[in-house]
Amino acid sequence: MSNDSTAPSWEPATPEEHAAEPRAVAFAAAYPVRPIPASGPFTTGAANENPPVGEDLDPLWTAVVTETRTRSNDLHLPMAVSYADRLCAAYPQADALLVRVTTLLHDTGWAHVDEDRIISEGFAGDWRKAAIRYEHETQGCLVARRVLPGLGYSEEFIERVCEIIDGHDTRQVAYSLEDALVRDADRLWRFDAVGIGMASSWFGMTPAEYTDRLAVEILPELITEAAVAFATADLARSEALLKTAVLR
Repeated sequence: MSNDSTAPSWEPATPEEHAAEPRAVAFAAAYPVRPIPASGPFTTGAANENPPVGEDLDPLWTAVVTETRTRSNDLHLPMAVSYADRLCAAYPQADALLVRVTTLLHDTGWAHVDEDRIISEGFAGDWRKAAIRYEHETQGCLVARRVLPGLGYSEEFIERVCEIIDGHDTRQVAYSLEDALVRDADRLWRFDAVGIGMASSWFGMTPAEYTDRLAVEILPELITEAAVAFATADLARSEALLKTAVLR
């Protein structure tokens, strides 16, 4: 990986090239209606009303405690897994274990990059093309390959996890329903007041500026109907709580 602070050492694929990739084409053909309609039930309660389901992933949480101490992952990751649980209920045809495990691990790579560069490069300018974004995806796959075998996960399952982690920030299209649910879960926490408080500071914005950005840039990125409903409800609650109509 290059030390260049603005781009990886290779020429990254363009959004058009990502969209033309066979897995992206197949996924788009299988789910032509966007946002993808839910096939299971869901409600739009606040994140603190929906803690992560069960304790089955606790051994995995224990294995990555160190990785949760960077970039507030000890807040981001549990919240994202909670949204992943709710999305899996709304889309029961998805492999829920794959979605939940991948969501838990997707940002663990931030613990293995230069922490001084996380905010200065990962949240500035054209952040999707920042080299550190690619680095944290690569490192996240290394974490998955290190911790999952000892917990009994198969090699095939681990490769599926890494296929989603690799590109979850830097690729703008999903390759499968599970990939789409992880992407939506990763974005949904930003609409909660906790996520707004942390992410607005990372981007150097006021909460009002950041909620404006959520509505204009992030909400349209969501892939599933359930995620759009969660985000819309959370954003309305957060804006009311944070008085963003006044404090701007």
